Amino acid sequence: MAPARARGELGIALVSDGHIRRLNQTYRGKNAPTDVLSFATEPEPVTAGRAPRVLGDIVIARGVAGRQAADMRHSLRTELRVLALHGLLHLLGYDHDSPDDKGRMARVEARLRRKGGLRQGLIARARR
Repeated sequence: MAPARARGELGIALVSDGHIRRLNQTYRGKNAPTDVLSFATEPEPVTAGRAPRVLGDIVIARGVAGRQAADMRHSLRTELRVLALHGLLHLLGYDHDSPDDKGRMARVEARLRRKGGLRQGLIARARR
């Protein structure tokens, strides 16, 4: 069973490269498409009897995902799983770009990838 902070609902949107480029420009100041963006909702305490907590939204660029799948020589489905996992970790508060992270997100991503049968995640790829 998932830890309490990982329980809840989330949305996943598959969008065009142009759409994610605009989101990336608006929210990160980067005028280029990216593979995945996460938009967390405000954290709320998890209490019994409440409606499921909404963790946030994950936005994945179809075109970027397709090219990355081809580069990695695996299916688009596998790539979407890798991107969704990475996005979920961001929704849960992990941030590999933070100096305080010290590899924590990479370790969690690697452990969950192994459990899910995924070979290599985004953080590991970026380090090659």
